[in-house]
Formats: sequence, C-alpha cells, structure tokens
Amino acid sequence: MQKEQAKDQATPSRRGFFMGAAATGAAAVAVTAMPGLNTPSAELNKLPPAPENGGGYSLSEHVKRYYQTTRV
Repeated sequence: MQKEQAKDQATPSRRGFFMGAAATGAAAVAVTAMPGLNTPSAELNKLPPAPENGGGYSLSEHVKRYYQTTRV
C-alpha cells in the first residue's frame, strides 16, 4: 500500500526546480524594476494613535488599497 501512495505523490524533478527558480527570479526582477513601489513612510506617520481601550481600526489609505487588491 505504501508503494501505491508513493506513486501517487508527485516526485520532485530537477526541471521543475529550475522552472520554479527561474519564475521566482523573474518575479523578483519585475518587482524591483517597477517604479512607484516605494514604501510610503510619510503616510505611516500620519496615522492617529490607537485608542487606549482597543478598537484601533481605521479606514486609512493603506486599508483602502488592500481592499482594492482583494476585489475579484
């Protein structure tokens, strides 16, 4: 029974490894080459302090951007 389970599982191959490594490298190059993806550190300083009793959620620009990325 163990031999049947071993056959069902995908065995890693050298070709698959290099394809994954190439895709990861291409993605890293694309992210670093894209202009306008700098960290908005000044925007982080504008946030109001969190309330003392909890409930620190606020609809900031960062949260709005996140919501836009989750739309289908």
